[in-house]
Amino acid sequence: MNTTALIDPTPPNEDMESVEAIFKSIEKSFGLLPDGLVLYGISPPLLKSFVDSFSYLANHDQLSQQLLGLIRYLNSNSVECPYCIDFNAGFLVGLGTTPEQLQATLEEIGNAPLNENEKALLSFTMKSLNEPENITREDLQTVRDCGFTDRNIFDAVVAAANNRAFTTVLKTFDVIQQGASFPKYQTDAA
Repeated sequence: MNTTALIDPTPPNEDMESVEAIFKSIEKSFGLLPDGLVLYGISPPLLKSFVDSFSYLANHDQLSQQLLGLIRYLNSNSVECPYCIDFNAGFLVGLGTTPEQLQATLEEIGNAPLNENEKALLSFTMKSLNEPENITREDLQTVRDCGFTDRNIFDAVVAAANNRAFTTVLKTFDVIQQGASFPKYQTDAA
């Protein structure tokens, strides 16, 4: 198995300082520098956009981190992205989710360790990823009736869609295991 990515994520020289500052901030927040974000260092504007979007969601006042983590976890499993599955499982376990709960959620969204309202939004977001053409006004009304605003619903769907794009990028460039794809950055970051 290849353990290095297919692309060198070295930022352009003129952006090295700003990228390193973003990387230090990420490492401070996560306790490590995720290889998925190292990859984005090749394009500093996209790295900044990704981090800004993630930060917005991390501080969302209506969408719990448990819900957002499960959106990412279920998506990662549906597209079979090992890096994202492991990263999000670790994130969710850090929030108190058990491996048994994760497995049960994979088997049936109704088993997710969320309240009923969040389960409805989780189900809606997964439907938006897997069959967007089948979203109906009734589907939207169901999650509205659970107390979510249109902005909350939009934010959850965008989070899911952005995660789908992220997994596609990681799989395209063979970023499959934390610490193995860009060992140079893991050594430098330590």
